[in-house]
Amino acid sequence: MRIAVLGVGLIGGSIGLAARVRLDAEVVGFDPDEANLARALELGVLTGTAGSVKEAAATSDLVFCAAPVRSLPAVVSEALAAGGEAVITDVGSTKRELVAAVAGHAAGERFIGGHPIAGAETAGVEHARADLFEGARWYLTPTAAADGVLYDRLQRAVAALGARPEAVDAEAHDQLMATVSHLPHVIANVLVAQAETALSEESERLPQVGPSFRDTTRVAGANPAIWTDIFTANGEAVAGEIDRVIERLREAADLLRTADPEAVDSWQRDAGEARRRLADAGVGEGALRELRVSVDNRPGVVAEIALALGRAGVNIEDMALYPAADMLTGAISLWVAGDDDASRAAEVVRDLGHTAAPLAAER
Repeated sequence: MRIAVLGVGLIGGSIGLAARVRLDAEVVGFDPDEANLARALELGVLTGTAGSVKEAAATSDLVFCAAPVRSLPAVVSEALAAGGEAVITDVGSTKRELVAAVAGHAAGERFIGGHPIAGAETAGVEHARADLFEGARWYLTPTAAADGVLYDRLQRAVAALGARPEAVDAEAHDQLMATVSHLPHVIANVLVAQAETALSEESERLPQVGPSFRDTTRVAGANPAIWTDIFTANGEAVAGEIDRVIERLREAADLLRTADPEAVDSWQRDAGEARRRLADAGVGEGALRELRVSVDNRPGVVAEIALALGRAGVNIEDMALYPAADMLTGAISLWVAGDDDASRAAEVVRDLGHTAAPLAAER
C-alpha cells in the first residue's frame, strides 16, 4: 500500500509512522517546509518525499491531508485534481466548511472527511508516535456522493492504524466538537484571564494555583495558529454552546445563592454521575457480531448505512463489501460489538429499506 501524507507534523507524522509499522506501507510525504520534510525523512516517518501535492497524491492508494484547517480546501482540491484512484481524506477538527467546499469538485466522490480524536501536549514531527491513534475515535464524514469501495478502504486503514472509525454527518460532527472539544478551550482561556485579574487585585504577587485550576486550564492558549482556524471555521456552533453555558452558569449562581445544602449536594452528585456516564459512553462490550446487509449497488448506499448507524449509536468495528456478479446488487458485512448493537443495527438498516440478517458466527 502506498500512502501520501500532505503536511508532516505531529498528526501527519504519526500517521506515517503507524502506516509503516502497522501496514508495512510505503509512505511518501509532502510539506511546504522543506526542512520539516527532511526531518521527517531522517526520523523514519517517511519512506520518500514528493515535490508537490500532485506528485504525492497521483500514485497513492490513500492520501491524508494534514494541513492547517484554513488550508485544507485548497490542499484537498489539489489532491483530487492529481487524478488516480486514491481516497482523499483529511484530519481537520472542523468538517462542515470543508465538505461544502469539496462538494462541487469533479472527483468529489473520492473525498471522505476525517478527524482523529488524538493529540499530545507537544507539536511537530519530532514528537510523532506510531501508537498515537491506539484506541482513539476517528470520525469519518462521508457524503451521499462518497464511493462505497473507497469508504471501505479508508475505514479499514484507519482501524489498522489502531483507531476506532465512526461515521458521522459533517454538521453533527462540528456541533459535537463545539461542545466537547472547542468549548473547553474557550472556558480555559476565560478562566485564566479571570483568575489573573482577580488574584492580581488581591496581591501584587500571584499565589500558587491548585491542581484543579491547572487541570481545568491545561489547554488555555493552545497553539494559536491551529486554534484561530478552528474557532473561525466553527465559530457559530461554539458561540451557541457559549450561550448555553452562560445560562447554566446563571442557574449555578442562583443555586449557590440559596445556600441550600441539599440542593447543592444534589447538583454536585448529578455532575459526578453525568461525568461517569460520559466516560463510559462509546466503550464497546462483548464479542463482535456479523450483520449481513443486502443492498442495491447504488452511489451513496454505504455512506447512508454508516451514517444511520452512527446516529443510532452503533459503531462499525469492521466491514466488507461483496458486490454481485451483475454489479446491480450486493451485500455488506458489518461487525459490531455485542448482541444489543447487532439487534439495533439490524433494525436501523431495515428501516432504510434493506434486508439485514445477523449471523450466528462470532468474529
